[in-house]
Amino acid sequence: MDAMTRRIADYAHGLKFSDIPAHIIAAAKTRVIDALGCALGGKDCDAVRIGKRLTAGGAPTQYPGRVIGSSQRASAESATFVNTAMIRYLDFNDGHHAGHPSDMIGALLALAEAAGADGKRLLSSIVVAYEVGLRMVKATEMREKGWDQGFAIGIGAAAGVGHLLGLPAERIGHAVSIMCVANVPMRATRAGLLSHWKGAATSFACRNAVFATLLAAEGMTSPDKPFEGRHGLFEQITGPFELLPWASEGGKWILPASKLKYWPVEGNTLTAVWAALDVRKQFKAEQIAAIDIDTYWSAWHETASEPEKWDPKTRETADHSMPYIFARTFADGTITVKSYEPHLVADPAIRPLMNKIKVHNSEEVEKIYKATYPFTYFMRATVTGTDGKKTVFEIKNPRGTTQNPMNDDEVTAKFTGLAEPVLGKAKAAEAATLLRALDTAKSVAPALDAIAFE
Repeated sequence: MDAMTRRIADYAHGLKFSDIPAHIIAAAKTRVIDALGCALGGKDCDAVRIGKRLTAGGAPTQYPGRVIGSSQRASAESATFVNTAMIRYLDFNDGHHAGHPSDMIGALLALAEAAGADGKRLLSSIVVAYEVGLRMVKATEMREKGWDQGFAIGIGAAAGVGHLLGLPAERIGHAVSIMCVANVPMRATRAGLLSHWKGAATSFACRNAVFATLLAAEGMTSPDKPFEGRHGLFEQITGPFELLPWASEGGKWILPASKLKYWPVEGNTLTAVWAALDVRKQFKAEQIAAIDIDTYWSAWHETASEPEKWDPKTRETADHSMPYIFARTFADGTITVKSYEPHLVADPAIRPLMNKIKVHNSEEVEKIYKATYPFTYFMRATVTGTDGKKTVFEIKNPRGTTQNPMNDDEVTAKFTGLAEPVLGKAKAAEAATLLRALDTAKSVAPALDAIAFE
């Protein structure tokens, strides 16, 4: 295998729970709690319903998969697709530049019991997935090149699943290689009128990562130079790159760079929610002549570079529309998972305000955004009143961004708010307690049983 594949495989095989500091384990547990809350909130989405129709009667004797919220078993690949679709649907799970790393947790939860994993093993596999996947996001810059987040998510998930199963480095390398050559999804998923696939694309990537890893576990071999060889990733798409050093090499743990969302919106628009709340304190809609929003390239490109974002027709488009998110928040004084119900997405009452909003790709804001890593989340909203006066609102690293993270109490409240309508108050509290104690659990089954609703 080439050097890049070897680097990932050796890391995934070699990391031990005892190598991981307590604050990183705590961060991993918090992301499990956050992801499962989002999963319970997203349990009835169309992608989940479609996936579940294909899981019935598909449980194998080897590697049966656990579907979140169910006591039933399915194939590991089918369970992974459903789990990840549940986690991802609300766009409320954790985010990072060009991706949602907790999508990978769906794969690891699907296989944890079949792998005989205790809580420590599950958590270390999550750490592996995040550390590999987020490094791949930063190094490849696939998003900027027009490719979708499923590439990095797929590589990270394969590494995490290989670790969960206790595979040797050689087998993990084959799984990573298969994912590298066979999973380069296009960014068309997130362009124009957004479809169900916006929330299911990484479900497909994680499903493929599980299948690739199980194939590798059974002896499937793969291209030996998927990154660095002829027609490999370097030559075809990215050019040569290096991953940031692992923590064991003097680098930083990267898992905490994922942001836990305070609001159910596309991650780059968190600043727009806080800005709208500030504007609302000083202006009524009829007092506003224009709103000019200056933001960085990825926020503009993802949420405000297409006409569909000013007239969303689907939930998927609305939660990726900066004009809708700003106007909806301004109108209601909040934004929740219910803000994307069809009648609200189509609401003609907020179209006039949306039409007053212009979003600009600002070089100045781009420099502020990229000045540090993790990134500095910043935007400027200039409101021109009907009297001609301009008022400037600046939002920098608000609650729910990497530099200003939610605390454990806030994440637990978010979990219970999403879980209680499904599980009831007592069971939701029990589940939160069990999940907080995952690092001492001899089996992950009790925690998964606690969130079962069917």
